[in-house]
Amino acid sequence: MSTNSQTLSQPDPKRWKALFLLCFANFLVMMDAAIIQIALPSIKEALGYSQENLQWVMSSFLIFFGGFLLLGGRLADLFGNRRIFNLGVIVLIVSSLFAGLAWSEMSLNTFRAVQGLSSALIAPAALAMIMILFSSNGKEMGKALAFWGLSGAAGGALGIVLGGVITEVLGWRWTLLIYVPLGMIVLILSPRLLRKSARKATGRVDYIGAVLVTVSSMLLVYGIVTAEHSGWQSSNTIVSLVVGTVLFLIFLLVQSKKKEPLLPLDIFKTPNLAIGNISVFLIAAAWFPLVYILVLYVQQVLGLSPFVGAMAMLPMPAFMAIFMIFIAEKVMDKFGIKKTMITGFILLGVGSVLFSQTATVEGNYWTNVLLASLIVSLGNALAYLPATTASVSEVKSERSGIASGLYNTFYQIGSAVGLAILVAIAGAATASSTATSSVVALNEGFQQGFFWGGIIAFVGAVLALLFTRSPKQRKSNR
Repeated sequence: MSTNSQTLSQPDPKRWKALFLLCFANFLVMMDAAIIQIALPSIKEALGYSQENLQWVMSSFLIFFGGFLLLGGRLADLFGNRRIFNLGVIVLIVSSLFAGLAWSEMSLNTFRAVQGLSSALIAPAALAMIMILFSSNGKEMGKALAFWGLSGAAGGALGIVLGGVITEVLGWRWTLLIYVPLGMIVLILSPRLLRKSARKATGRVDYIGAVLVTVSSMLLVYGIVTAEHSGWQSSNTIVSLVVGTVLFLIFLLVQSKKKEPLLPLDIFKTPNLAIGNISVFLIAAAWFPLVYILVLYVQQVLGLSPFVGAMAMLPMPAFMAIFMIFIAEKVMDKFGIKKTMITGFILLGVGSVLFSQTATVEGNYWTNVLLASLIVSLGNALAYLPATTASVSEVKSERSGIASGLYNTFYQIGSAVGLAILVAIAGAATASSTATSSVVALNEGFQQGFFWGGIIAFVGAVLALLFTRSPKQRKSNR
């Protein structure tokens, strides 16, 4: 009948090429949050941002990305994954062009927000297509999800490296304009590699739910983002978080009454879906700020230039690639989701705590950074793959878009929450330091950030131990 059901009965012969394209799109989405970081000083100088307002180059993207993910997932379910995916890519191309040509602070913030909206359409539709493409074979699904996880992690880590190279060679505008040709490549290949999914005839958009969850998500992310700069006790932060929470509770109430809700609450009855999403949240909350603080440490404490500091981050995505593709999948196949996730969280926690001890003022990259980088990369790979699998693999194909939107929402909110909390902890430790040297005081803050990132990972291990159900092992991969 529908294309989806055809996909379930006969594997798409182009599925591995399609996977590459979808992972490349995910790489672009995740890179978008990172590539501009090293360009921020140049943007400040070119467009006249104040130090306080500079955060909005990042925050406007994150707020719209996180705020529209559930709606993006629902639209993919209703109107077809490929259609919404392509729409997202078109919006990305247009918004990136105008962001790269930005003439003022307001214009750049606006088009960065539209870039965030485009990512909220691309990410859930892409993951939903992967779930459908590989749903008939458990072993292939595991490998596909490993590539998906790697593409996201690589986008975040390599984005920093590419941002440094592009800013130095071509200028900051090309950290945005680069998405125009790259997006065109995705758009050209999409109809050749991705099957068209059937549009649902009966479904409709829950507009009330969409408005409630989008506004509540945006307010929550806004509150978390502003807390990093204004403090958790500022009226801006408190009002945003309180109103966002109230609207989200109203959203849940509305969803429980609707016949065709934006988020069917019974989706949480899917085995391990809830703990999978919570684990994804905690992985992002530990990993994203760790990379952020590490970038600052190698530049501001070890004294590496922005370009060399960016290159120093290259081993992490390399480790991630090796561990995600060659180790994590085999470990999960042998020991199951639960044991693999717990082990991953523990290693991520150990590596983060190790950073808190080895990241010293007298340190150097080879002895003080590389070993801990290897441990956290292995931990992230081992935790991420089972968490992703738990979040999406058991969901029915007609709900794949909303499951993907939910998963991506948890990841983005986790990144924002973790970054705000750990940067606040690091800032408080630096401010209260009695050290006479400003670099020593700054480093004490970074050490506290690393340490508490490790604690977040250990919390993930405990929750995985308590709440992950071990499904009967799939013997071969049926």
